[in-house]
Amino acid sequence: MRLYLASTSPARLATLRSSGIEPVVVPSEVDEDAAVAAAEAEAGGPLSPEDMVQLLAQAKAEAVLTPEIDGLVLGGDSAFVLDGVTYGKPHTPDVAWQRWQLQRGRTGKLYSGHWLIDHTGGRTHSAIGEVTVADVTFSADISDQELEAYISSGEPLKVAGAFTIDSLGAAFIERIEGDPSTVVGVSVPAVRRMANQLGVFWPQLWNN
Repeated sequence: MRLYLASTSPARLATLRSSGIEPVVVPSEVDEDAAVAAAEAEAGGPLSPEDMVQLLAQAKAEAVLTPEIDGLVLGGDSAFVLDGVTYGKPHTPDVAWQRWQLQRGRTGKLYSGHWLIDHTGGRTHSAIGEVTVADVTFSADISDQELEAYISSGEPLKVAGAFTIDSLGAAFIERIEGDPSTVVGVSVPAVRRMANQLGVFWPQLWNN
């Protein structure tokens, strides 16, 4: 059984690989801002963090479906919430700096949405989603010089919340409460649960 990953995230890919799965990477070209705006217009207000990451995970998975795909298709999305405000990727150094001034020494929530589609035989049979959350506490003693060096590396510009747990940002995280792989952007336990609910025996996905 093949797993297709509708994401170009190196962290998601590495996490799945470390779990024994070598996914087929299929980049998804979803306009995330437009998808969220359309959903909020239909809902008549802002989406909750859970609804937003689930919406985008589903959109990404569905966007890559073709008759040539034979297996499970996984889409994912993440968002970081601090003081009730939802943060995605900062994109620019100035925004990343502002985020870190707010979150240094604080605890926020990292939400990861997952959407798994059974597309065996080149057609969709069923699909299921799950949102996981983990509390992330940042060290209080991070110096401005350390933050400047971290932001200059470019790493925090491309990830939700402007931090990682699996690379340079790991040194600035004091503790995590919840599934650590949620913070990477793909909860491996959640994917196993979803696969089981779709009738797929988890070890079938291992690349032995």
